Amino acid sequence: NDAVWRACDTFRGSIDPSVYKDYVLTMLFVKYLSDVHDDKQEEYLKKYNGDQERAKRAMQYERFIVPEHSHFKYLYENRNAVNIGELIDIALVDLEEANREKLYSEDGAGIFKNISFNSSVLGEPKDKNTRLKNLLLDFNRPELDLRPSHLAGVDIIGGAYEYLISNFASDAGKKAGEFFTPSEVSTLLAKLTKSAQGSRICDPTCGSGSLLIKAGQEVGSPNFSLYGQEANGSTWALAVMNMFLHGIEDFYVRRGDTLRNPAFFEGDELQTFDCVIANPPFSLKEWGADNWANDRYGRNLAGVPPKGNGDMAWVQHMIKSMRPGSGRMTVVLPQGVLFRKGAEGKIRKTLIELDLLEAVIGIGPNIFYGTQLAPSILVFNN
Repeated sequence: NDAVWRACDTFRGSIDPSVYKDYVLTMLFVKYLSDVHDDKQEEYLKKYNGDQERAKRAMQYERFIVPEHSHFKYLYENRNAVNIGELIDIALVDLEEANREKLYSEDGAGIFKNISFNSSVLGEPKDKNTRLKNLLLDFNRPELDLRPSHLAGVDIIGGAYEYLISNFASDAGKKAGEFFTPSEVSTLLAKLTKSAQGSRICDPTCGSGSLLIKAGQEVGSPNFSLYGQEANGSTWALAVMNMFLHGIEDFYVRRGDTLRNPAFFEGDELQTFDCVIANPPFSLKEWGADNWANDRYGRNLAGVPPKGNGDMAWVQHMIKSMRPGSGRMTVVLPQGVLFRKGAEGKIRKTLIELDLLEAVIGIGPNIFYGTQLAPSILVFNN
């Protein structure tokens, strides 16, 4: 953890943490895939008595294909190149192309679409090249040998990724709420909706995926499937990488605006889940109120939320996403949802009458990054 956090020193003081987090986390992902590739290749060479061709053929069936020019070793060897930013960008595109099924969204966007290591965001050419060289030097340290044979298990690298995200959230302040739920809150939400083996678990505002992963880990076995949707392209990419780095195979993370364009369906209806869990953006103003009165998915079951506040829209979307007869959900929202009058008061009354609300849990202030609001956890049960 300390080693990966030191890799951020290259950017501190000159670039905002909410920006440079994407560069560090992307390089961690590339380093991990490269080290796993080397480990497996060495394993096959031993198995086939040094036969390079047989080992090469076997590598084509591995979880990820790492092209030669996308490998961390190649980038490190070219760390002094005047076009190192361009070389990294090309490496990322080639890595996406070699693994389209895993690294592209449904709408054809690759996970590295929103990042460029050749961007002026990293400074003038000379400064940018120095920063990228230092980043590659940091990730080449012996303590960042990420080969599975060297690590105790996949949780080590997944834990390091989570450690970075949580530290970035602490540094990023208000912007952190867009991609991270504090670990203690994630744990509480996950335990409140502890799912059985074989469960389908959904987070309609999944951010970097940390809350969704925590809910999956509460199952106690790998027998679960995760579903998430995230509107921000860069944060969606973080979630996809987060899943892979935690060794999770059965997941579906879609890019898009959940309230306007939900991603998961069964026929013409919204797909339903055993567990629905979320930390949506608090009191979202531009949430898509214009279409809610005639929502084609029936998510206005308790009424139309006010135009300038989407809290109750998230609640109703999640209720419609619960499996009939057995689904559970937890959502964290500002305490205003418990007291505000007008349209929200009518929605609250209807939800009580539907007998879906199981518990309301108050949390103290100053727990979430960038806001002093004291939130509440609402627990619903079908």
